Amino acid sequence: MTTASLEHPDQFVNRHIGPDEKDIQAMLATLGVASLDELIAQTVPESIRFRKPLNLPAALSEQEMLWELAGIAAKNEVFKSYIGMGYSDTITPPVILRNIVQNPGWYTQYTPYQAEIAQGRLEALLNFQTMIAELTGMEIANASLLDEGTAAAEAMHMFAGLDDASTHTFFIASDCFPQTIEVVKTRAEANGVKIIVADHRSFDFKEKVFGALIQYPAGDGAVHDYRAFVDKAHAAGSKVVAAADLLSLAVLTPPGEWGADVVVGNSQRFGVPLGYGGPHAAFFATKNEHTRRMPGRIIGVSKDSRGQPALRMAIQTREQHIRREKATSNICTAQVLLAVVASMYGVYHGPEGLRKIAARVQTLTQALAAGLKRLGVKVRHADVFDTIMVEGQESQIAAWHGGAASKKLNFRVIDSGSLGISLDETVCAIDVQQILAVFSGSGSVGKLDATIADLAREGAAIKPLFKRKSPFMAHAVFNTHHSETEMLRYIKTLESRDLSLTHSMIALGSCTMKLNATAEMIPITWPQFNCIHPFVPEQQTAGYKTIFAQLENWLSEITGFAATSLQPNAGSQGEYAGLLVIRKYHQSRKQGHRGVCLIPSSAHGTNPASAVMAGFKVVVVKTDAQGNVDVADLKARVEEHSANLAALMVTYPSTHGVFEEAIKNVCALVHEHGGQVYMDGANMNAQVGVCRPGDIGADVCHINLHKTFCIPHGGGGPGMGPISVASHLAPFLPTHPVVQCGGKDGIGPISAAPWGSASILLISWAYIRMMGGDGLTKATKVAILNANYVARRLEPSFPVFYKGKQGRVAHECILDMRHLKGSAAIEVDDIAKRLMDYGFHSPTMSFPIPSTMMIEPTESESKAELDRFCEAMISIRNEIKEVESGAQPRENNVLKNAPHTADVLLATEWTRPYAREKAAYPQAWLKAHKFWPSVGRLDNVYGDRNLVCACAPIEAYAQ
Repeated sequence: MTTASLEHPDQFVNRHIGPDEKDIQAMLATLGVASLDELIAQTVPESIRFRKPLNLPAALSEQEMLWELAGIAAKNEVFKSYIGMGYSDTITPPVILRNIVQNPGWYTQYTPYQAEIAQGRLEALLNFQTMIAELTGMEIANASLLDEGTAAAEAMHMFAGLDDASTHTFFIASDCFPQTIEVVKTRAEANGVKIIVADHRSFDFKEKVFGALIQYPAGDGAVHDYRAFVDKAHAAGSKVVAAADLLSLAVLTPPGEWGADVVVGNSQRFGVPLGYGGPHAAFFATKNEHTRRMPGRIIGVSKDSRGQPALRMAIQTREQHIRREKATSNICTAQVLLAVVASMYGVYHGPEGLRKIAARVQTLTQALAAGLKRLGVKVRHADVFDTIMVEGQESQIAAWHGGAASKKLNFRVIDSGSLGISLDETVCAIDVQQILAVFSGSGSVGKLDATIADLAREGAAIKPLFKRKSPFMAHAVFNTHHSETEMLRYIKTLESRDLSLTHSMIALGSCTMKLNATAEMIPITWPQFNCIHPFVPEQQTAGYKTIFAQLENWLSEITGFAATSLQPNAGSQGEYAGLLVIRKYHQSRKQGHRGVCLIPSSAHGTNPASAVMAGFKVVVVKTDAQGNVDVADLKARVEEHSANLAALMVTYPSTHGVFEEAIKNVCALVHEHGGQVYMDGANMNAQVGVCRPGDIGADVCHINLHKTFCIPHGGGGPGMGPISVASHLAPFLPTHPVVQCGGKDGIGPISAAPWGSASILLISWAYIRMMGGDGLTKATKVAILNANYVARRLEPSFPVFYKGKQGRVAHECILDMRHLKGSAAIEVDDIAKRLMDYGFHSPTMSFPIPSTMMIEPTESESKAELDRFCEAMISIRNEIKEVESGAQPRENNVLKNAPHTADVLLATEWTRPYAREKAAYPQAWLKAHKFWPSVGRLDNVYGDRNLVCACAPIEAYAQ
C-alpha cells in the first residue's frame, strides 16, 4: 500500500516561480550549464556564498497560511478608537475598495515613468493634486508624500534650504501632534537645525527663526485664528507650515486664505483604512514660487505628438535625482495607490458630499460637547471641528478611561488631568450616546435628559470667522461621478489606460516587479488588521506584535544581521534611517566628528541625497571599466578621510547588475579606517538564500519590501524599507514618542507611526511564510537564471554591457544601445516607445549608463513570457536594421513615430512609409490581445515650459 504525502499538493512556490522544471532545464541548456547550482557557482563569488539552509519555518500552502494568519488576527482586539492625533476611522466606498484596492490592474502598476501607458493613474493623481490644492487654498500640490510627520519634516527641510546660515532655527507649536514634533526633530538634529517648541500664542519671534509649524485644528482640537501669528512670522522673515486636517477644510477657512506658505497633512480619512498606521497618502501644498524645491513627485499637463492633452511627471521629479547630493529631498516615490483612493473618494463624494460629511462630524462633536456640559464635565475649547479635550480630577480621568475600555472604546491618553475624544465619519448618534454613557456613570455631576438631536441643536456653533466661504473642487470630474454606475465606469476607464502586471512582464532593472499574489493581498482588508488605530493600548495588538516579531526575525536571518526595524515606510527612508543609526553609533563612541560618507559614482540618486539629509558630507568613489567599485580609488579615499570617515554606501549586487568579487575587501577596507558599511538593498532579490549582507561585511542594509518581498508597487507607492543591522548598531534603531519601540539609545522616529505602514507588512509576512527558506532560495536562483537567459538571447541584438568574472550577470542585465544613435539615429527612448506597441513596459532607461536599458525579469515570469519579450526586442532590432540599411528613413520610421494609438491607425489618411499593420501588430500574438496606448509620444519640453499641475478645462490644455 502506498502512502500519499502529507505535504499539501498545491505548493505556493510553484505558483510564485514562473518557469516550471521543464522550462528551467531548457533555459539552463541555453546557458550551457547542467543545474541551477552550477549557474550560481558561476555567478556568485565563492567567498560570499551562503551554503546553509535559511532558518525559517517550513512553507505553508496558501490556504494554510490564511488559516494561520486568521488565528494571529484574532489576537488583535478591535475597539472603537476616538484617539485622533492625525488618524481617523473612515468608510472606503465599496466601489473603490473592490475596483481599486483589491484590483491588480491598479496595485501592480509601476511608477509612471512611461507616461503614454500610465494616463489613467496620472489623471487620478492630477485629481488628487487639484483636490489638495483647492481644499488647502494653495496654488500647487504634489502627488503625495509618505505620512504627515515626514511631510512636515520635508517642509522644514525645504525652508532650511532657503535660509541663510545665521537663522538656522525652526519653531514648532507645542500643540502639534507629538509624533510630528519628534519626526521633525529627528530631521532637524541631523542637519544642525535648532528646534524651539513653545506656545504659538506667546511666541514673539524675537529669536529669529526661518520657519514655523502649526497644527490646524490644533492637537487639542482648538480651532485658532492664526492670522496674527502668520503676520508676525512673515514680518520677521519666517515661513509658516500648517499641518491641517483635510476633512476639516471642507468647512473651515483653508490655511492658504490666512497666509500659510506650505500646508501638509494626511489624506487618510478620505477612504483609506487606519491599518495600524499605514500606508496613507500625505499631502504637501505650497505656492508656485516654491515649485522647483518641492519634495516628491508632481504630475503636470503636457501634450502628445498629435497636440492632444497628455499627462506626465513634471521636470522637478527628475531634477531631484540629477541633483544627487544637492537635492532638496531624498523622496523618489509617493503613496500613489493611497492617493488614488483618496482622490477617488473626493470624486465619488464631490464637494457637496465632503461638506456634508465634514459638517456631520462637526455637528456630532458639538452634540457630544453639549452632552458633556450637561453632565457637568469640563470641555476645554468651544471652537472645534472633531476633537474635544475633557478635563477632570485624576480619579475621574482614570475612571473614564476604564469605563471606555469596558465598552471597547479608546479615548486619547493625554495626562492625569485630561483626555481627548476625536470623532470621524463612521460615528453616528448611537456612538455619541455610548460615549456619553461612559461619563454619565463615572463621576459626573449632572444629567443628560436630551436626545442627540436636541444636543446637536444645543451645541455651540463655531464662530463665523472660522467658516469656509470659498468654493472648492468645481471641476467637472468632482461633480459628475456620484452614482455607483458612473463611478465604476470612470475607474474602469482610467484602469484601461494603464499597463500593469495584468498585461505583461515589467522588466525594470533595480525595481523587481514580481508576482503580488492574491493570497498575500487578501489579509490587508481584514478589519482585525486595517481597523486598528496606531496608538491604541499595546494589549489590543497582540496579533500585530506576533507579525512584527516574526517578520523582524525572518528578515534578520535572511540578511545575516542581529536586529531589524520595520519603521521606515519607503526605501529612501530606510537609507536615511540606516545612516542616522550609523551617525548615532559614532556619536556614542565619542567620534561624532566622523562625517564623511563615501558613495560610488554609479549609486542610486537617492543615496547621496539621503547622506546629506543625515548630516554627512558626500565624497564620490570612482567605478572601474567593469562597473565595479574602483578599489584603488576607494583605498585612496579612505586613507584621505580616515580620521573623519563615517560610512560607505554600496549597492550589492552592483548597480550594474554584477556580483563584485572584491566586496569583502571593500567592506574590510572601510572598517580598517573606522567607517561603517551601509548596503543599499535594492538588489536583495539576487541575495536571498544565496548570500547575506551581514556575512559579506555590511553593518546595515535596508530592504525594499515592495521589491524583494512582494508588496506591490501600487503605481509608485506604497513601499516599505525596513533596516537590518549588526549587533553593535541594534541599540540605535528608531524609537517613537507615543508607542515604545526601537533601540534603548535609538534615534528619533523617522516615520509618523511606530511600525511605518504596518498593514502591508502582512504581505511580506505571507510571502515568506508560504515560500519557506528553500522556496526563497530557489526564487533567487531562478531570478538569476531568468536574467542570464534574457541576456543570452538578446546579446546578438544588443550587447550586454557588464558581466561578472565568469561571464554571468546577476538578477539584471544592461543592454548597450549607444551605437544605434550613429547607425540609425535611434535613441533609447525610441526603443522604449516602440515596446509599447508590442504591449510591454520599457525596462529602466539610461541608468546607470546613458543610452542603455537595464532589464530585471524576476523569478515570477515564465519562459514563455521571457521569450515573448525577447522576440519583441529582437523584432525591434530588425526594424532598426531597416533604418540602418536605408529601407526606412531615419526621422520618419516605425520607432520614431511610436507609440501608435488606435485613432492614428484608424485615420482615413495614412502617409507613413510603413504599413499600418506593421505599426499595430508587429508580432502575430498581438492580434489575440493588444494593449493600446491612449496617447501619442509625450512632449516633455512643452510640459516643462508650460507647467500646469491641476485640473483645468480640457480646452485649456489643447490651447
